[in-house]
Amino acid sequence: MPSTHRMPSADVLDRVRDIPLYRASVERGDFPILEKPEIARGFPDNWMTPELSRALETGEAEFVLSTGTNHARMQLIRPPYFLLRSYYRLWSEHPDLGPLWHEGARRVSLTTVLATEHVARVNAAKPGTTPGERWLDDRTLYLNRRLDPAGWERSEVERILKEIREAAAAHPRGAYLLDCSGYHLAHLVRRVTEWDLWDAFPRPAGIIHAYEYTPLNVRAYLRDHFDCPVVDLFGSTELGYLFYSEADGRYRPYLHDMSVELIPVEPGSGIHSLIVTSVRNPYMPLVRYRSGDCVRTHDGGADPEKIASFCGREKELLPTPDGPVAQADLDTRVADASPRVFLHQLHLSGEGHALLWCTTFDGAPLTPGEEAELSATVGELTGRRCRVEHRAHIPIGRSGKYAWLTTP
Repeated sequence: MPSTHRMPSADVLDRVRDIPLYRASVERGDFPILEKPEIARGFPDNWMTPELSRALETGEAEFVLSTGTNHARMQLIRPPYFLLRSYYRLWSEHPDLGPLWHEGARRVSLTTVLATEHVARVNAAKPGTTPGERWLDDRTLYLNRRLDPAGWERSEVERILKEIREAAAAHPRGAYLLDCSGYHLAHLVRRVTEWDLWDAFPRPAGIIHAYEYTPLNVRAYLRDHFDCPVVDLFGSTELGYLFYSEADGRYRPYLHDMSVELIPVEPGSGIHSLIVTSVRNPYMPLVRYRSGDCVRTHDGGADPEKIASFCGREKELLPTPDGPVAQADLDTRVADASPRVFLHQLHLSGEGHALLWCTTFDGAPLTPGEEAELSATVGELTGRRCRVEHRAHIPIGRSGKYAWLTTP
């Protein structure tokens, strides 16, 4: 097993040596992995330096909360618009998105209602803004106003399409960039198809899904309906964005002011914990921070340049007789068994049984052959007897995201 203690570079040491949280590590010459509870313990005094105190007084730094969609909400200190600037910089430098971004193409965002509500709260604090304003700035409009996109009614879909057309009209060629949760965009495509609204839906010049794991079938579904680059971004509220995909599907690191390590979650599993050192946020630099995310590499090794997928959350790994199973492992089995599956959710029960709920893109039940193949492959993966059940609807979580696994 790789060592769980390591010294950061001299440059990183210079930036953290005066922060109380790191003082003992600097003196020992030994930096263990930084866990989320350590960030919160004694907050904000464990981060306070004279420089940070001055920045908070002048407004150059501010207190914020993480979104809480993947873990308990966490207090952070960062420059205003830290995440947005990270996002915009990545877009401006991405080989497929950059040219359009520099031309002034607007960004419409179709993601969780929590994100829309956050924008409305930020705007409410600004003098002279309209209540409920969903434009984050002059570039970005948030579209979704409902927790569960499966419940969108025709009037709501028509409102979304109208706002997309208005954003596209600001560009001389009608170009815009569609930032989304892959699930939400797939729901929109299904509704547009059902109600024959494609003539009212201007096609985006680029699609970016960036908020959660996007299943393989959903990615394929989006590529089938849109003839434009479909890019996956990986990051978090506390870190900003770290990796992006290119046209060939491979992930490229985007690690300015950062470095990453991969540490196996279990010997031989091929699944690695993502450990990040970042000084991108000058007021809360994170040294050897466990992000909680897991990755697989093309060769099973620990080289971050060979990341093949961001395969889920470490706390959601499913123990099996053959080792831990991640969200992406189940997703691969489902996609290989049937490209018709839209949403899926694995429910564990006692005595070695499991139930796999599935919805389909066309709403029709799976065939007996598809159900049998899914049952067999998921059973083999999990070491449980698995039954497959078609569902018309799978409820979304309070965070606006879907759980892939439920346990008793």
